[in-house]
Amino acid sequence: MPTQLLIGKSALVTGGARRIGRAIAMGLAHSGANVTISYRSSKSQAEQTCREIEALGCGALAVECDVRSEASVRHAIAAAISRFGRLDVVVNNAAVFESVPMDRIRLAQWDAVFETNTRGPYLVAREALVHLRATEGRIVNIGSLGGIHPWSGHGHYCASKAALHMLTGAMAKAFAPQVSVNCVAPGWIEMDEAPEEQSARFAAKTPMHRNGTAEDVAQAVMFFVTGPAFVTGQILAVDGGLGLT
Repeated sequence: MPTQLLIGKSALVTGGARRIGRAIAMGLAHSGANVTISYRSSKSQAEQTCREIEALGCGALAVECDVRSEASVRHAIAAAISRFGRLDVVVNNAAVFESVPMDRIRLAQWDAVFETNTRGPYLVAREALVHLRATEGRIVNIGSLGGIHPWSGHGHYCASKAALHMLTGAMAKAFAPQVSVNCVAPGWIEMDEAPEEQSARFAAKTPMHRNGTAEDVAQAVMFFVTGPAFVTGQILAVDGGLGLT
C-alpha cells in the first residue's frame, strides 16, 4: 500500500471518470485523498470510479461539469467544498483531442478545442483559487508533448496545449507563494481505441521501447501533488523519451 500522504485532503480531477483522469483519481485515492470527479457525458463511468475510490476508504463525489462554462465550474467547485469542506488539489485533466489537416481547421473546431483545453483550466483554477490558497494547495495541469513539439495534423490541439503550458507558468507566478502550479505533458499514451499499427509505430520510435500508460501520467501527477511545494511552474514530459527523437 502506498504511503497515504493525502489523508484528510480533498482533490478535484476534471474529466476524472475514465482514461488518464480515472488513473489520476485512483492515484489520489490510494494516497488517502477524498476525490471529486467532474464529467460531461460519462456519468456511469464516473459513478463506477467513485465506487472504486470509496472501496479504498476515501470519500468520492461525481459532479457533472462543463469546464467551458463559468456557472458549471462554480457549481462543481461549490459541490466539492460542500461535500468535503476544503480543496487541496486541482488536476485540470479535461480536454479534447482532434486530428484535422492544418489548412482545413474550421473556426468552430479551433474555438471548441481552445475553450476546453485552455480556457477550461483557467476557469477551474480561478474559481478554486480562494480555497487552494487557504490550504496551500496544488494545481496540476495536463498538457501534452504536442504543446512542446508541433504535430502538423493537430495544429489547434498543439496550440491549445502550448498555451496551457504558458498559462501554467503565469499561474505559478501569480498564485505563489500559497499555491504551486505545474504541468504534466504526456507523449503517446496507450488507449483502447488507438489503432494497433499506430501504437506500434510510436513504441518503435520511443527510446524506452514502449508507449506510455495512464498510470505513468498519474505517477507524474502524484510527484507534483505530494512533492516539494517549492517546485512550481514546471512542465514535465512523460513520454519515454519520444520528444528526443
